[in-house]
Amino acid sequence: MKLLKTFALAACVAAMPALPVVSTAHAQTFPTKPVTLVVPFPPGGPTDAMARTLAAEIKDHLGQPMIVENRAGAGGNIGADYVARAEADGHTLLFGTSGPLAINASLYRKINYDPVKSFTPVIQIGHLPNILVVNPAVPAKDVRELIAYAKAHPGKLSYASSGNGASSHLAGVLFNGIAGTDLQHVPYKGTGPALNDLLGGQVSMSFTDVLTALPYVKAGKLRALGIATAQRSQALPDLPTLAEQGVTGYDVSVFFGIVAPAGTPPATVAKLNKAFADALATPKVKQLFASQGLEPAPSSTPEQLGKYIGAQVTKWSSVVKQSGAQLD
Repeated sequence: MKLLKTFALAACVAAMPALPVVSTAHAQTFPTKPVTLVVPFPPGGPTDAMARTLAAEIKDHLGQPMIVENRAGAGGNIGADYVARAEADGHTLLFGTSGPLAINASLYRKINYDPVKSFTPVIQIGHLPNILVVNPAVPAKDVRELIAYAKAHPGKLSYASSGNGASSHLAGVLFNGIAGTDLQHVPYKGTGPALNDLLGGQVSMSFTDVLTALPYVKAGKLRALGIATAQRSQALPDLPTLAEQGVTGYDVSVFFGIVAPAGTPPATVAKLNKAFADALATPKVKQLFASQGLEPAPSSTPEQLGKYIGAQVTKWSSVVKQSGAQLD
């Protein structure tokens, strides 16, 4: 009897390691099916284009196809909420931007996810700098001249944005706060209508993204006064930043990052992170993103993206409050 008990106990102990082995094997087989990359905006925009570029490249680095799925609406909240509620197995990811991953948390009266708590960061793709451009009729050749003119003519200069609470709106709010100016905000329903009125002289300026503005700057239809980020843009390396021209601490851009649902296993996140980092390092992707004005992220680690999102949520919360913008 004693021998039988000893044998049974040994059998139980021998069987105990089986569970972790199964778990590890499961992590090693990820992905087991195509990965869905959710873009929370309509097809055709810069976010969608970047996501599709990466999705086309990722198969060679991940071993499974990546499918881009557009779930647009509510400034990116619909797509973000969908991913936040998805199974945390790494097969559903969000290609997020400053809106759903930072600004919307304070801009919208109610959202059904938390940009920090609802996601596991995977990798930051980079950021698209905003650029201050003016209609050529504005009598200012640089930012200092613009500030002087704005203070001498309070309320005369206006800036176009793609809508209340958009990056191009909040950039103007931040500029007014730091520079002590009184630029008047004129919201539009999208970047296209805002750009048309800027070109036509109905508004004075805009803090738009460098990708949108670059063709018009090169054609002489808009005058670029400064890059809105802390460092100069590789697309316009000779153009000084606003901070270099006296607007201390000014830094506005649209960032892009990939996140997974909260609770995604670390081994799965590590595999995704490496696949995206390898894809971003290919000459084809690097050249294409650079041509679109995208600045690379300072680090490719998930931890860096997590810290960055937290800092951006805090930063834009105070700017949104200052702007008075609030969306349902």
